[in-house]
Amino acid sequence: MKLDTRKIRAFKKKTAKRTLQMLTCYDYQMAQLMNETSLDLLLIGDSVGNVVLGYDHTIQVDTETMITFSKAVKRGAPEKFVVADLPFGSYATMELGVQNAIKLFQQSGVEALKLEGAFPFILEIIERLTQIGIPVMGHIGLTPQSVHEQGGYYTHGKDTASQTRLMKEAQALEAAGCFCVVLEFVEESLSKKITDKLKIPTIGIGSGKHTDGQVLVVNDLLHNGKKDPPKFCKPIGNLYEYKMKLINEYLKA
Repeated sequence: MKLDTRKIRAFKKKTAKRTLQMLTCYDYQMAQLMNETSLDLLLIGDSVGNVVLGYDHTIQVDTETMITFSKAVKRGAPEKFVVADLPFGSYATMELGVQNAIKLFQQSGVEALKLEGAFPFILEIIERLTQIGIPVMGHIGLTPQSVHEQGGYYTHGKDTASQTRLMKEAQALEAAGCFCVVLEFVEESLSKKITDKLKIPTIGIGSGKHTDGQVLVVNDLLHNGKKDPPKFCKPIGNLYEYKMKLINEYLKA
């Protein structure tokens, strides 16, 4: 059964029997496969830049790229609730943010957009988008689009100042109208406190087991690439080695 924002919010209730499950998806064929599973949400992350296009960072992904990949995923997974990242630079101002959000949402057919950060101007954009009918998923902690400003990839919320800031950001995103918030690389005990405090679901990645849901990059989960996945992700297979084996066997036949 396809979810909507009301059903997703229901996963916050203490009576919820399970957590939300979310994976990234970047192409039509994988979307077809996921469409036939019990997976709750699909994310067309701007991580497509890293895992599919070979960029060093997500900041090299633009709105047109997100539209192309989002359309492909929606064609393959019409029965899933699909979220697409609004990419770096596309919401640097209110006017730009609203314009690009409408374009991505309208042309791709996704069910929601995800924006990184909780600065005042981003909260204003989120309020505007939700007011005009675009569901928004928030994202705090490690925000890959700001990795240069943050100073690299590391766990957030280890000291009192950052703990206070992240809690305030999570509550601000809820107040701005987000139906859900991603917590990436947030210290586990803080992740639990934020989850307990909010009335909307939290979805964690590298933030421990206490969130209302989990999201992983599917390429990491399946070990689809040459590099080892992040330490917090335990692959359920090694498709890179398996595909290499099959191709070599074919070449020798």
